[in-house]
Amino acid sequence: MTWCLYLLECKGGSYYCGITNNLEARFAAHQEGRGARYTRANPPLRILASRTYPDRSTASIAECQLKRMPRSEKLGFFREE
Repeated sequence: MTWCLYLLECKGGSYYCGITNNLEARFAAHQEGRGARYTRANPPLRILASRTYPDRSTASIAECQLKRMPRSEKLGFFREE
């Protein structure tokens, strides 16, 4: 099973990132208000970027790295390999 790191654009222009093993279902959950507390208050508008990882551990490490980056660098993270 592969895992996915994703970046959402939310209402007001903010970003939200997370990991999942089913991106479509997780995005739908965020849109329906069943996702994270942040996305219940700031509904997601669209998926900006995603990247797959071989397991949850490496996806979690990447998520932590992404969360530490300034907003201006977050989309660039997905362009790197």
